[in-house]
Amino acid sequence: MRISTRRLNGLAACIGLVLLAGCSSVQKVKTLVTGPSSPYLTGYIGEVAADEPRAALVGRDILARGGNAADAATALGLALSVTLPSRASLGAGGACLAFDAAGGAPDAILFTSVPGPGGPDADRPAAVPMLARGLFLLQARHGHVGFDELTRPAAGLARDGITVSRAFADDLAQVSQPLLADPGTRAIFGAAGASTGIPAAGDELVQPTLSETLNRIAISGVGELYTGSLSRDFVAGAGLAGGGLDPNTMRSSLPTSRAALLVRSGRYEVAFLPPPADGGLAAAAGFEALEQGQQDAVGVSQAAAASWRARHPTQGNGDHLAEEAQSVLAEAVHPGALISRLPASTSFVVLDRSGNAVSCAISMNNLFGTGRVAGDTGILLAASPARIPAPLLSAAIAYNPSGRSFRAAVAGSGQNEAAGAVAASLHNALAGASLSQPVTSTGRMNAISCGLGLPGDSNSCAGATDPRGAGLAIGSE
Repeated sequence: MRISTRRLNGLAACIGLVLLAGCSSVQKVKTLVTGPSSPYLTGYIGEVAADEPRAALVGRDILARGGNAADAATALGLALSVTLPSRASLGAGGACLAFDAAGGAPDAILFTSVPGPGGPDADRPAAVPMLARGLFLLQARHGHVGFDELTRPAAGLARDGITVSRAFADDLAQVSQPLLADPGTRAIFGAAGASTGIPAAGDELVQPTLSETLNRIAISGVGELYTGSLSRDFVAGAGLAGGGLDPNTMRSSLPTSRAALLVRSGRYEVAFLPPPADGGLAAAAGFEALEQGQQDAVGVSQAAAASWRARHPTQGNGDHLAEEAQSVLAEAVHPGALISRLPASTSFVVLDRSGNAVSCAISMNNLFGTGRVAGDTGILLAASPARIPAPLLSAAIAYNPSGRSFRAAVAGSGQNEAAGAVAASLHNALAGASLSQPVTSTGRMNAISCGLGLPGDSNSCAGATDPRGAGLAIGSE
């Protein structure tokens, strides 16, 4: 594959139209980002760290072919819908931070889960699928490659088949009985001849219906999933699966771009995800506690999350939330008020050669979401956040504002300790400590650190993923 792209003209006007209805110009947003003699860059291309190795390689490949951090993160996120649908199917929600080395405040792209309307036949209420729209907005604001070209690697993986990774196999093993009990998921994930009936690490898995869905999005634009014929198929399939979605909710559920929650640490500024992705607030509280000499980042972060959720049980999405989050940070937060067990999630971070960075957290609000597929779309439905507590979506990016250089990016997973893992890993990165050791008992992180900054000495840059997981951190010279 050779990536060709063209600068987006009239970007601001087109973004809203594409998110709502699939703008045809998305297929034309192409310009050449690599020279005609060779599609691959030489020298340092950046770093990628993710919980699932094959998706990480997709992101690395985009960097190698000239895409920037937002392009690579978009392709990686879409690839996760094939390689780790237990935590990041197209039905998922999430949030990303984007840092542009050229200038501007760090950008938070929020595509947190939106509950469907439910109804009398919704025995397993689903969330609106927000992943595709969220990644589209991220890439449209910060990327350079056509979204259609970033969708095709995922479509190819679904069509040609993946080798099941240990990360995905572990998730499959946890929920094998309910998956095999449902005809829709059994048709996709059932492994004929396997002793457990579920694919194990190293087995092959082909998802032709999901490949067709991804190709329809690549050809017709992301709006096809929300207002086009694919949307009608999806809503009908979700209804048969007890998901309770409708066309109006699909059409009106849009991602947003918001200013990041900023914390100062010495000469660095640290951007965290803002509410309603309250895992960012929790991580910021834990990070500040560590910076002040306290040791219990997990306890402080959970106390901050519990305090916030007591104030906002419905996870509102108003502009005033960022200001209120700052007031929560200013309060003396002490461990004690812990939150109930939260859903599974996944995370990834990307850095390109210019010092642009993206840090993301994604969740199905339950392992494999509702455990059902929306008809013939191949899309696993995420669980409705109206029924299940929202996960702590936690991500952060540190940079030197005076020199405009990237310093570190971290994203976390691990249920209740995701925010604590981000806080501790970021604190360690800025202190120059090793990122190769677990930082909490269950919280897991993906991280990239450049000790001397980037732009700067790329030799000081390295990625890391939690050693207890089965992820991959990879760069290239």
